[in-house]
Amino acid sequence: MTDPRRLQQVLYIEDSDEIRSLVRRLLSSKYVVLEAADPLNGFQLAEETSPNLILLDDSLPHMSGNEAATRLHKMLPGTPVVIVSADLSNGARERALAAGAVGFITKPIDADFVDQVDAYLNGKVEVLEDAEKHLQAYQQELVERLEGNIRQLTNTVEKNKHLLQQNERMFQMLERRHKLLETAARVGQMVTSILDLDDLLKHTVNIICSEFSFYYSGIFLLSEDRKWAVLRAGYALAGRKMMAENYRLPVDEKSMIGNSIIHQQAKIALDVAGEVSRFKNPFLPDTRSEMALPLIVKSEALGALTVQSDQLNAFTEEDVTSLQAMADQIAIAINNAQLMFRLEDATAQLVRTKTFEAIATATGEAIHWVGNKAAPIPGSVKRVREDLNYVLALAAQLNGEGAGNESLTAAIETIREEAEAKGLDLREILAEMSAMKKNRLQALVSVESLLEDLDIIENSAMTILDIKEGLIGPARKRNDAPTSLREMISNTVANMGLPDGVVEMDWADDMPNAFVDARQVEQVFNNLIKNAWEAMHETPTPKIYVKGARDANPDFVLVTVKDNGPGIPKEIQEKIWVSFFTTKGGKGGTGLGLSAVMQIVNQHGGSISLESEVGQGATFSVRLPVEKKI
Repeated sequence: MTDPRRLQQVLYIEDSDEIRSLVRRLLSSKYVVLEAADPLNGFQLAEETSPNLILLDDSLPHMSGNEAATRLHKMLPGTPVVIVSADLSNGARERALAAGAVGFITKPIDADFVDQVDAYLNGKVEVLEDAEKHLQAYQQELVERLEGNIRQLTNTVEKNKHLLQQNERMFQMLERRHKLLETAARVGQMVTSILDLDDLLKHTVNIICSEFSFYYSGIFLLSEDRKWAVLRAGYALAGRKMMAENYRLPVDEKSMIGNSIIHQQAKIALDVAGEVSRFKNPFLPDTRSEMALPLIVKSEALGALTVQSDQLNAFTEEDVTSLQAMADQIAIAINNAQLMFRLEDATAQLVRTKTFEAIATATGEAIHWVGNKAAPIPGSVKRVREDLNYVLALAAQLNGEGAGNESLTAAIETIREEAEAKGLDLREILAEMSAMKKNRLQALVSVESLLEDLDIIENSAMTILDIKEGLIGPARKRNDAPTSLREMISNTVANMGLPDGVVEMDWADDMPNAFVDARQVEQVFNNLIKNAWEAMHETPTPKIYVKGARDANPDFVLVTVKDNGPGIPKEIQEKIWVSFFTTKGGKGGTGLGLSAVMQIVNQHGGSISLESEVGQGATFSVRLPVEKKI
């Protein structure tokens, strides 16, 4: 048996799997056949192995066979290179020899192939006649190919430049969209608690223009016969003039307002001068761009909102999503206000019963929460103002100690002047302080008390902002994708900073991926685990068990979050899903966690349920749709 280490090595560089396989069958009985599918890997293999012969296809990706031959000849000058080519055109063989090859084998490969390889391994070298001529032809070929590569590279650079510009525009668009969504949510939050329809509409247009810096905003509501869109609120002087003239538009295709109401779709005019379907409003001569957004509740149009800019191309199609979300919240607020107005037209008894029921279910808890968190702010501000007056009076008294320091003297004088401009008599305050007892005076100028009041104000404001996030978070646009709940929940727990050993996780081997918005569903399990942990503050050895598996229904994946805490009483188990309901009292909960959890799960087409007994902990079961395999 022949020792393979004594066989000569032949390297074949060819991008066709079939041809490499054919050559391997023909040569493997006599030689060690090395293979590479592209020139770069071929160069590396040649350098590492120093084969006895290199066979080189003339048509390789990213490089011609002749170019590869020249490169290999310089790398391994003692190793013969043979071009294997299907090119039978005039001069093909000569250009290959000019490139540094010692031979030229034509395709298709036939029975003589092995003999030809043997000959080149035994020192055969084909002679190139008129070498200077063919060398020039090969060099010209290289120049042309180089020029082609330069053109291709230039095109690639231009394409990359274009892609970079597109990416920059995309980032700008996403940043703008984020700001629009944030502002739209803030506007929606501002108007949802106003129940008087006229006040609601007036405040809405004013808030929209101030928050978005729009030239004009107006709200049209449908008349009782639904044939007219009647302007019920308009911004600034132009709005007041149109209101005074009972401005209205027919609900037809001739205006953007009518068009958006009929089709229940937003309409955009980027350059109003060229829009045939837009009504030219003489009260708003500076309008250059306009967007009309339908106000819809339960598939029924209440009217439309117009926002206008004095800039061309002020809106994009992407803005529709952000601003329509705001319009939907405004529509709900208008609908609530209209319902309230209708209730007020009923009998006194009906007003007492239905009004309080609507307030209790729709906005009662919200007003209660915001009121509780806002209540400490005025008192704290008042105390801060009083403390500041005393501190200013003391600072002004330092003038004698600042003698010789012009900057300090000027600063103290500025304090006096600004205090007097604000109507503060610092001398009178000092006289009042001089008459106070020592303990009383020390209490009034306490830095600790001042900082404590500022903390109260900050904490109240942050809680109100948390309520806003809990309300608008589930309404964000979803981006569903295959998601490993095991990986996501494990990362969530790791980032929560809970003590080691508190959370135990058990995942089934066949647990499928869920098809969900990872960011929103992460909020679901963050809230559930956080609630479980906070519920066990008096439990001696708190434990949370997270378990995941395929649900009995194969279209869903099931994740359970179980704790060994005090459990949830039966009488409040239905209430925990209601916005602003909380069992945490004054311990920081907003009551929006489980409400947002249910909303997110339901929007994904899943379900969430609770099982709990007092003293035996609570188990939340979350079912989410699995990734569909194509």
